[in-house]
Amino acid sequence: MSNSLLKILDKDNFGFLALIDPDTKNDVILNQLIESINNSKFSAILVGGSSIEDDKYEQRLQQIKKSSNKPIILFPGSSKQISKNADAILFTSLLSGRNPKYLIEEQVKGVKLIKEYNLEVIPTGYLLLGTSEKTSVEKVSQTKPLDSSDYENVLHHCLAAQYFGMQFIYLENGSGSEISIDFKLIKYLKSNLDIPIIVGGGIKKTSQIKEIKSAGADLIVIGTALEEKPIFDCISKLLE
Repeated sequence: MSNSLLKILDKDNFGFLALIDPDTKNDVILNQLIESINNSKFSAILVGGSSIEDDKYEQRLQQIKKSSNKPIILFPGSSKQISKNADAILFTSLLSGRNPKYLIEEQVKGVKLIKEYNLEVIPTGYLLLGTSEKTSVEKVSQTKPLDSSDYENVLHHCLAAQYFGMQFIYLENGSGSEISIDFKLIKYLKSNLDIPIIVGGGIKKTSQIKEIKSAGADLIVIGTALEEKPIFDCISKLLE
């Protein structure tokens, strides 16, 4: 099993991941984001987005790498987001959907660069769960999310990832989601899986973090909350 994520967990085997979307929208606050992350309880930084609107991805990633004191892990929306300016990569397959582009095609396109850059690979089963509105991941991937109320079906997808040999499960409601994942679902999955669970999407309150952590999540991803209040004191309070 890859040790990069496991090594940086705290004494309770738990950690926070900061998600930075390296797109135009965050240029004005990027330095502030990095400073806040550096001074907070984050274990590492995920960098990636569903789509990048311009050609400054590498420039932003270099800035993050240069200014950050945390490990940088790529969370690419496509093979075009693979970079040498990182320490590792979440090698994800969107198992909740049936679009071959995000199940295997982008992965095949990206392996040459992953090998060339000698990135540490973290095989991860990525599951998008349904919300009331379409998220950016759903729109870009052109896939339907899983019904989060169907616990058994979600578990079967997670078990498929585990049996494929993937090292983590990443459950997400999608970037910008207004609600976080049902902590009862997380608890159900945790009791039936042997691999760690990463949870992201719609997490903006300390109460949500406490519930998700208590349910058994190993890593919690904070993204939109960072963008909305990229101030150290705000983030510090959120992660208390």
